Amino acid sequence: MKHTHLLASALTLATLSAQLWAHSANEAAPKTDSGWKQRQELLNQRAAEAGSKAQVLFIGDSITQGWEGAGKTAWAKYYAHRNAVNLGIGGDRTQHVLWRLENGNLKGLKPKAAVVMIGTNNSNAEDNTVDQIAAGVGAIVQKLRTALPETTVLLIPIFPRGENPNPQRGKIQQVNQILQKWVDGQKVQWVDFGHKFITAEGVIPGSLMPDFLHLSEAGYQVWAESLEPQLSAVLGDTAIRADSAGAPTSAASLSGEWTLTMPGPNSDPVDLALTLKQDGNRLMGSVPRVGGGGVLELVDGKVEGTKFSWVIHRTREGGGKMSYRMSGEVKDGQLKGKTETEMDGNPISNEWTAKRK
Repeated sequence: MKHTHLLASALTLATLSAQLWAHSANEAAPKTDSGWKQRQELLNQRAAEAGSKAQVLFIGDSITQGWEGAGKTAWAKYYAHRNAVNLGIGGDRTQHVLWRLENGNLKGLKPKAAVVMIGTNNSNAEDNTVDQIAAGVGAIVQKLRTALPETTVLLIPIFPRGENPNPQRGKIQQVNQILQKWVDGQKVQWVDFGHKFITAEGVIPGSLMPDFLHLSEAGYQVWAESLEPQLSAVLGDTAIRADSAGAPTSAASLSGEWTLTMPGPNSDPVDLALTLKQDGNRLMGSVPRVGGGGVLELVDGKVEGTKFSWVIHRTREGGGKMSYRMSGEVKDGQLKGKTETEMDGNPISNEWTAKRK
């Protein structure tokens, strides 16, 4: 029965595109402006770098691309440690996403989940009809099911737009009603939380959508929290709770002031003020020199889930330089790491810990 149900769903998607005549929403087409081309090349590069490590893809337009802007804090908390890949380009319509999926965005990727939210730009004025937009989204889902048969598609209905109820919202809702009929609950799942962006009076608050289309930081938090139960189930990992209690520590949680405890010159414990600042997977910061005399900057700082690393360069008294490679993992809200260096050709390794101030 299960295989029959999945086959029927796949046939429904294929039939939907075939039954409707070819039109702008379901015919793959690129954009021609240089900015779009550069972004497309960047996404292809991301896909190549992530390869089989990527567990999650986010596919869409400017609202998806916005995970790199207003949504970066939520992204760092929920998706960085899952090696998620953002495949969003501002202004894209279904046909542009189709072209990208056929021209490098999926190369080398084998994710467990693909989060799809696309179609709002097709809904402007008379650009496309309801059934055309639905067919365009259906073509994207079909493309993903064909190219990535082991990937579960988490289909998100097009978000509502416009401060107050309006005809475009109605058009979008009709598209979503069609889209919901295609899910099979297995390899194509429905994740509907658009109602959370609308008040009981039918108004979209500016705190969630400042321009009543694109999300604020709070809006991306709504997205992340709403998606998490189904996403974590598909990935088979621990669901991240909104308050972070009991959740894996992500890159975002490393920012702040820490007390670093490490062996001093005489092997006695020394406490130092460690400052960390996280930006995506990049980690920056500084620590005072042991014995005073300024601060030492962290370079090449990186965060991958709960693991981190950086390098500190120090000029020795009397000349010469030393490099300290520090790496470790977040455990129980603390940093536990190891410092490796060389002195006069001899390797030295010390363990250290850090607690939040």
